[in-house]
Amino acid sequence: MSNAEHTPAEQAAPDGFNTRAIHAGQEPERHTGAVVPPVHFSTTYAQDGIGQLRHGYEYGRGTNPTRDSLQEQLAALERGTHGLTFGSGLAAEDAIIRAVLRPGDSIVLGNDAYGGTYRLISKIFGDWGIGNRPVDMADLDAVEAAVVETGAGLVWLETPSNPLMKITDIEAIAAITHAAGALLVVDNTFASPYLQQPLTLGADIVIHSTTKYIGGHSDVVGGAVVVRDDALAEEIGFLQFAAGGVNGPMDAFLTTRGLKTLGVRMDRHSDNAERIAAWLLERPEVERVLYPGLEDHPGHELARKQMKRFGGMVSVQFAGGEAAARTVAESTRLFTLAESLGGIESLMNYPSEMTHASVKGTELAVPENLLRLSVGIEEAEDLIADLEQAFAKLG
Repeated sequence: MSNAEHTPAEQAAPDGFNTRAIHAGQEPERHTGAVVPPVHFSTTYAQDGIGQLRHGYEYGRGTNPTRDSLQEQLAALERGTHGLTFGSGLAAEDAIIRAVLRPGDSIVLGNDAYGGTYRLISKIFGDWGIGNRPVDMADLDAVEAAVVETGAGLVWLETPSNPLMKITDIEAIAAITHAAGALLVVDNTFASPYLQQPLTLGADIVIHSTTKYIGGHSDVVGGAVVVRDDALAEEIGFLQFAAGGVNGPMDAFLTTRGLKTLGVRMDRHSDNAERIAAWLLERPEVERVLYPGLEDHPGHELARKQMKRFGGMVSVQFAGGEAAARTVAESTRLFTLAESLGGIESLMNYPSEMTHASVKGTELAVPENLLRLSVGIEEAEDLIADLEQAFAKLG
């Protein structure tokens, strides 16, 4: 069933988050009543006549019922009106930038942005003539100055940020952005739509790597964009179709299946992360714990205001420097040393040489004594015991 068959009001009709996650875009199949809609693998669709399409379906790159269902589901959860999904988060980011900007334009982004985002903006779009200005998003005066000085068309925000866990005031940045005639993009990957809905706080565009919490099981790569503006959705949707960066039907199905349990998973991720952050805080080997759920985190009160809970991501810096961080990263048993985040299993990442290697030597470089923990939904006691035995290797 295509998005065109549902009005925004119908998409948002169920109000509870978990109800929307389970039912938005997931009507039982009309012929058999199958509660789980079938996965549509067909690449093309029979036409009733030349130019007479059935329910708008023509060719799989442009439209697919399984992908349409996921897009409707995501729009409902982010309180948007249009969802667009892609083969990866970076493909989604690429479509946003090409839809909005042209050579000579500029982007203001956080000075601790995800390495892949910065690589896309600086290396690929830099060659296309798009400028960028990294700035501390907590410094509102600096953000305003950067937007005015560069004439930025996009302001790109992550909150919580990856991996320094900075919390930024979305409403305040939106006000600055809109006063300058620019658009605000919020990467909501770390929080997920369960914990935070940036469109309700003034953002124009929400971006997700659906590979992470939305998919939730480390078995499907994808990306998504959610907006409320019809014209903006049309521009991004044109690139989705014309450039072809879509996700396939099986990927869409797996993402939808993961999304249905997002709420219950995020509560467990948050429970476990809160316990692990508190445990880390008491360890003499630890220099600093970066988790917005801790009262001493500089963004704690703001996170309480704009997030439902504090999430499953914890970063930790070690008093023993790079050597200590590397030792712990290579000594855990339940925490798997790997790229990515947001799955049901706990992962550990050394950003300086892994996810953020592309920003080494720049002002976005990550401290070499920092590890990023994606806390899974295992038993918290087992995760803490795993960290304890790894810490014992520090001697």
